Amino acid sequence: MSDAPIVRPLPVSGFPEWLPEVRIVEQRWLDTIRATFERYGFCSVETPSVEALDVLTAKGETSQEVYTLRRLQADADDDSARLGLHFDLTVPFARYVAAHFNELVFPFKRYQMQRVWRGERPQEGRFREFTQCDIDVINVDRVPLHFDAELPRIVHEVLGTLGVPPWTLNINNRKVLQGFYEGLGIGDPLAVIRIADKMDKIGPDGVATLLGAQAGLDADQVRACLDLAAIRATGPGVVDEVRRLGVKSDLLTEGLDELAQVLDDLADLPTGSVVADLSIARGLDYYTGTVYEAKFVDWPDFGSICSGGRYENLAGSFIRRALPGVGISIGLTRIFAKLLAEGLLPSGPASPADVLVVIPAAQRRAAALATATALRARGLKVETYHQPDKIAKQVRYAARKGIGFVWFPPFDEGREHEVKNMATGDQAAADPAAWLPTPS
Repeated sequence: MSDAPIVRPLPVSGFPEWLPEVRIVEQRWLDTIRATFERYGFCSVETPSVEALDVLTAKGETSQEVYTLRRLQADADDDSARLGLHFDLTVPFARYVAAHFNELVFPFKRYQMQRVWRGERPQEGRFREFTQCDIDVINVDRVPLHFDAELPRIVHEVLGTLGVPPWTLNINNRKVLQGFYEGLGIGDPLAVIRIADKMDKIGPDGVATLLGAQAGLDADQVRACLDLAAIRATGPGVVDEVRRLGVKSDLLTEGLDELAQVLDDLADLPTGSVVADLSIARGLDYYTGTVYEAKFVDWPDFGSICSGGRYENLAGSFIRRALPGVGISIGLTRIFAKLLAEGLLPSGPASPADVLVVIPAAQRRAAALATATALRARGLKVETYHQPDKIAKQVRYAARKGIGFVWFPPFDEGREHEVKNMATGDQAAADPAAWLPTPS
């Protein structure tokens, strides 16, 4: 035995890993999400895990979240630190569109399901490595506003199919915020938006303090900003509530018109599932219009489970063309981990196999392998037990792995095949050329 010290085999904090019976459920979720995206005509792309730092930091204050890369044995002049792991999928997607502009058909509708990395302190709902499932529509010059409603409709279908507990999609429009702040005579509306985005974390009192101390707003301006953020409505009536505050600007009117149209397009969804929430700001600077944040109803202090919005010229950082887009992201790992922690995620089997074929004796191994091959050829997922062993031990192995059926090839020449249903205990003769599993 080596005298080297034993390293504790613990996963790194903030980098989740699941047991097989949980991972198989996550894979089913991914399959469901993928199938739903494709039903709406979105195509799959995948970008590298790393991007140049100037790409990752092209829009907004994001550098504090980026993990940079550097080789352990790097030379003094090594330039690998100019690379970083992507912190979301929107910026890499914009770079991808610019790089392949002449090869794509617009409007370009893509989905992307990948891991991302953020350098933040791990806590409930926050990870350093996690999976996002994004859909975006990007187009030359203009993206029709109806896409701003189509994307949340797709998310509603996805989460409903997955059986996610009650949640609400909150919608706002950055033009409403910026136009309102401009109407108040605020010189730097984007700075106020970044502060307003902290509402969930520090509350109205904390936001009010920062608006005065950092943004230089007077008491009347602070009060008006908080009055706007307090507005919530389930339909286009939100426009009247904002207008009652008495602030006017052309950009505010444009934003309210867009918000009302999106809400009207989503009016057929269940009441309360979509809410106009004027506190939603989305702090990333590249958002310019509609913004989304979805949250659990029963855990209001838990972070957003879906988010996104419209960006007018994110890809324009990489190409001299107007390429606006709109996108929304499902925080798969955040949702999945929360349901797992709450005991609301039924575990799957520890094996994907439909059938375990036993090996009754060493001399019958070839017959067992031939049986497994015949079943696989018909589309079944089949595991063959790894060695001749007591039959009871092989059956217990199938039970521990959640394999639904145990197949007994003929123990002697001339005898029949038999299959055991592990859920019911029933055992009967079966033909490997015709048998199909039946639901229990």
